[in-house]
Amino acid sequence: MIVKVLAAETNLTSATNVSLATVVRLVNNQSSVDQVIRKNASGTTLGSFTLTANSVTFAEKDATDTLEGGGSILAAKVAYNIS
Repeated sequence: MIVKVLAAETNLTSATNVSLATVVRLVNNQSSVDQVIRKNASGTTLGSFTLTANSVTFAEKDATDTLEGGGSILAAKVAYNIS
């Protein structure tokens, strides 16, 4: 997978659309699990998942959707290509 960084990294302490991202790289570099919550622009929860300790994953979302979790989760707007 090739990843192109499109914006500065932030954390998920409060709800953010991660620079209007549609693909987000998420990193939990802590030794404990944390939950990631996806909400639409009006604040309705669309889903959530647990991000395991010391892990990296990618999430797709609509540009105006927000993600929130904990301060230990880092998020960056990215594009990717699987070749």
